[in-house]
Amino acid sequence: MLKNILITSLTPYFLEKENTWFVENHAMILSALKTQAFWQDNVLFLEAGQKIGISEILKKIDELGYEKVFQAKDPGEFSQRGGVIDIFPINLNFAVRLDYLGNTLENLEKLPLEVADEKQAKNILKKRLKSQKVFSDLKGLKPGDYLVHLDHGIARFLKIEQRPKDQEGGSLLPDSSDHSGKEGTSFLSFYVLEYGSGDKLYVPVGLERKLSRYIGFAEPKLSRLGGILWQKTKSQIKEGAEKLAKELLAMFAEKEIAQRDPLERKELFEKLDETFEYSLTPDQTQVLLEITADLEQPKPMDRIVCGDVGFGKTEIALRTTVKSVENGYQVAVITPTTILASQHFNTFQKRLTQLPLKIGLLSRLQSASEKKRILAELKIGAIDIVIGTHSLLSKKVEFKKLGLLIIDDEQRFGVKQKEFLRKNHPSLDVLSLSATPIPRTMYLALSSLKKISFIQTPPEGRKAVQTFVAPFHPETIKKAIVAELQRNGQVYFLHNRVQTMLNYQKFLETLNTKARIGILHAKLPEKEIIKVMTDFQKGQLDVLLSTTIIENGLDIANANSLIVDDATRLGLAQAYQLRGRIGRSHQQSYAYFLYPKGQLKGLAKCRLTALKEAEELGAGYKIAIQDLEIRGAGNILGREQSGSVNKIGLNLYCQILSEAVEKLKQREI
Repeated sequence: MLKNILITSLTPYFLEKENTWFVENHAMILSALKTQAFWQDNVLFLEAGQKIGISEILKKIDELGYEKVFQAKDPGEFSQRGGVIDIFPINLNFAVRLDYLGNTLENLEKLPLEVADEKQAKNILKKRLKSQKVFSDLKGLKPGDYLVHLDHGIARFLKIEQRPKDQEGGSLLPDSSDHSGKEGTSFLSFYVLEYGSGDKLYVPVGLERKLSRYIGFAEPKLSRLGGILWQKTKSQIKEGAEKLAKELLAMFAEKEIAQRDPLERKELFEKLDETFEYSLTPDQTQVLLEITADLEQPKPMDRIVCGDVGFGKTEIALRTTVKSVENGYQVAVITPTTILASQHFNTFQKRLTQLPLKIGLLSRLQSASEKKRILAELKIGAIDIVIGTHSLLSKKVEFKKLGLLIIDDEQRFGVKQKEFLRKNHPSLDVLSLSATPIPRTMYLALSSLKKISFIQTPPEGRKAVQTFVAPFHPETIKKAIVAELQRNGQVYFLHNRVQTMLNYQKFLETLNTKARIGILHAKLPEKEIIKVMTDFQKGQLDVLLSTTIIENGLDIANANSLIVDDATRLGLAQAYQLRGRIGRSHQQSYAYFLYPKGQLKGLAKCRLTALKEAEELGAGYKIAIQDLEIRGAGNILGREQSGSVNKIGLNLYCQILSEAVEKLKQREI
């Protein structure tokens, strides 16, 4: 029997401490508990014989971040059966049973569950905290949306409600609670969740780490609050996830075997910071730290950077490139279009002009003789960085020492294309960039099988694009163009049929806006494409009538209106990418997604509704998740996994799978 125990919260601060630290500082912690808010919020001290209600204990354990399970087996978990609570504190090497008699904590008993490897267990918990932060993004939450509570299951979100602080008394509050507070009473905000039994759960705002959006491939069944079915369901799915984790790790084992020399920190990488005209956002700084940590390991990097268009992914790519080159490697930057390749080439040349690096461009813009020269220089190592389109994947392209492949945008390339260079260069570092990763990549990243970084902080002064979904009408188009021209701006008009492009040019001319109109599509000669784009960039054209060729690579600050004809034909991620062509300055920008009257229905309606609802800056990750929901997870999930996803939601399934993968990885270390 134990006289007392200390239970600490799942926070990075405590996870960094060894368990012996809590023993050595026991007296100091108890003293701080009396007066300091941090310790009062993050530590629970219990003694045998203490008078304290079981509901109060459960509420505190919930707030400390512990996960309720069917049977507590690992640090960070707890379970309850009547008046018995089993908990595995993260600051102890063993689990503890709390035995209640009425409102008295009668016994504290050590259980025969011990930590085999303390460091390993805490590494897994650190990963869990990081994944929970990703999954608990509740921006744009609307009444009626489905949420998953880690401990209580699937519920329907009703509203955010304020309640007097003296009534918070437990997460589960009766409907009859008095909502009025006395004068001077402080209030707390709660997410109000409704369960299948009609019961309501009140989750304090600030404790979102246990909440995630429900994403599945079928309408979910609401859980019953207070039962054990949810814990049993999670337990069964965890067992299945462990089997799947073994299979997936076996699939990725070949990549894990590859080794290369760790990359060193050198002066060219540091110099880049001095030539950057902006300040790095906190997210950019964090992503660079994660990439640097990858490159300083002997295992090749495979990381995807997810960030909105204009949020600074190119700067990340540029700095990663320099780090690889100054360690003796060549770098290939592959893009889906000639326009984007050309833009990257110009950006890299401008930023690296003071560094002794040679950059080459390989696309359809080069003559046969230029291509021959570039290929020869790549083979002997005379070119450090080559930027190009799919032509870089040709068997004719040989490198002396290729070390890094950068893919921008990753959703535009197939699996075979992405793996082509890796087959010939097994130790290749791969950095993928995307605003809206494809479903397969999102699933693998969320499942801890690919590393993912997020840039969610917008540049200073950036404004969200105001989005309109409306029937096609000439007057709507005319007003949008005139409004933009009156503030000396420019307009993209997207019509994705080359055959009828000239008809639409005539239509726009009949609107009498006095706009200068240019046409752009992929069937034009390459030099004409570049000329039209140059004219638009210089402001010699007011309206660019274009196909989806503009989806990637255009950065024109003065173009702040987008009009899309028949937006029902666009995929969700594609529509989001197109909207990213505008709003790249401090000006308010406007996007009009038009559809033929009476034809907005089915999946097209789902896609455009999702686009409209994701107006806020940094919504690319949200769009990718919704795209995954609308399109399904494809062949990355078998029938059994799809069933599990529908029972608990994709976000929680990926968290569980991620943890299973991490446990297996830690065991192998």
